Amino acid sequence: MLPPVLLIEDDSKIAKVVKVYLEGAGYRVIYADTGKKGIEAAIKERPLLAVLDLMLPDISGEEVCQELRQIGDFPIIMLTAKASEEERVAGFALGADDYVVKPFSPRELVYRIKAVLRRQQKGDLDHAEPLSFNKSSLIIDGQSYEVKKSGGPINITPTEFKVLYILATHPGRVFTREELVEKALGYQFEGYERSIDAHIKNIRHKIEVDPRNPEFILTIYGVGYRFSGKKDVTA
Repeated sequence: MLPPVLLIEDDSKIAKVVKVYLEGAGYRVIYADTGKKGIEAAIKERPLLAVLDLMLPDISGEEVCQELRQIGDFPIIMLTAKASEEERVAGFALGADDYVVKPFSPRELVYRIKAVLRRQQKGDLDHAEPLSFNKSSLIIDGQSYEVKKSGGPINITPTEFKVLYILATHPGRVFTREELVEKALGYQFEGYERSIDAHIKNIRHKIEVDPRNPEFILTIYGVGYRFSGKKDVTA
């Protein structure tokens, strides 16, 4: 039996429609109508993915997102009426993998879920062998979707991994924000260019010794980002 999709939504009408569409697409769904119940469900049965409403009756969706990130590295799609670009970027900064604004099409949500899960699929990346940089201070494994910093594993979301992996497999190349969106996310819409900045900020906090003075991911002002790690030579 596949792990479930966890749906955390307090509006029962919306939840019912989403559940029907997800089950119609072949997913098993666990439903929670509060943040606390959602966290408990994620602990009990680690989900394949979480769909998280930000406006919950007990605790904020942002807090729930942070708790879910501590539980596991499964993708999180935020479902909310907060429509401004600044709020979307703030959601990505918390570790969300995607952001769907109400009112929305259930078919679009299913599409987004499939797209996020495709980004998480293992074994579809360019390098079979792990990539090692700066005397093994950073190791990126494209098969297991694992990243190690100074020998220890770090918790990284599927979207953050894809962004990092694209940069690391092309050291020295400058990627525009638009290119990273297209390659890492697979689709474009308004506001996603700025979301890349939020993902890069998260990645830097996880892999850099000093995120304010990064040695791996450099900002090329007015253009985008470049990976500057020195690849280790294997015997």
